[in-house]
Amino acid sequence: MLERERYAVVSCHVERPLDDHAWRRFSRLQEQAPGGFRIAALLRPPDEGAGEDPELWLERARQAAARGPLGHHTHWGGPGHARPRDGNPAEQVRREGGWLLQAGVRPTVFCGGGWYLDAAVAAAAAGLGYADCTATAFRPRYLDAAATRLGLERPCWVELDGDVRLLELPTTHSLGMLARAVVNPRGLREPLVHAYFHDTDLLDRRRSVALAAALAVLARRRRPSDLDRLASEAATQQLPLTRPFAR
Repeated sequence: MLERERYAVVSCHVERPLDDHAWRRFSRLQEQAPGGFRIAALLRPPDEGAGEDPELWLERARQAAARGPLGHHTHWGGPGHARPRDGNPAEQVRREGGWLLQAGVRPTVFCGGGWYLDAAVAAAAAGLGYADCTATAFRPRYLDAAATRLGLERPCWVELDGDVRLLELPTTHSLGMLARAVVNPRGLREPLVHAYFHDTDLLDRRRSVALAAALAVLARRRRPSDLDRLASEAATQQLPLTRPFAR
C-alpha cells in the first residue's frame, strides 16, 4: 500500500518566474536535482495587467517542464497577493488552465495560492485533469482558523459533487519544518513526505544552503520520487475517500 511506503517528493512555488535572478537560481537547482529529487515547478501564471510577458513565461514554463513535473499555481489577487479577494476563484483557474492548454503547456498538478481550496476550485482542478497538492498537513501560521483551506496528511481522493474526484497529494513540510525535522533522528515521523519551498528562498544564501543540506539528508531517509510518479502510482491504488466540502 502507498501509505506504508517511505518516500519523499519536493516542489517549488515559483512566484517570480519572470525575475531573471530568481529564475536562474531555480533553474540551476532543478537541473542539479539535489538528492535525486526531480523538483516540481509550480508556476504562477503571468499577470498581464501587471505588465508580465506571457511569451517569456511560456518559454520558461517549457524549460521547467523538461526538467521535472510542472504545476499550475494560481495567485488570485495578483503577483503579490495569493488568496482570493473577490470574484470567482474557480473561473480564474479554468481560464488560466485553458490558456495553458491552448499554448501547448500541460501542467499535471495544481496548488492554490495561499493554500486556498474550495469545492468549486477543486472541481475546476479536476476538470483540467490535475492532481492537487493544496492540502497541507500543517496549518500555515499566517492563516486564521476560519480561513478556507484543506487539511490532510496522506494522499487520498477528494469526492466532489457529480461523482467528480480529485487526487490529493498533500504538502507536509515547509523548508523550515524540513530543516528542523532532518536534524532530529525522530524528526521525520511521516512515511510520506512532500516538502515545498519558494523560489525566493533561493535568493537568501542561508535558506538556500539549508535547503540543499535538508534535501541531502532527506534523500538518505526516504526514497526520492516526484509528484508525477506519485500521482501515477496513487491513481492505481485504493486510497481513502474524503468529502471535505460536503454540505
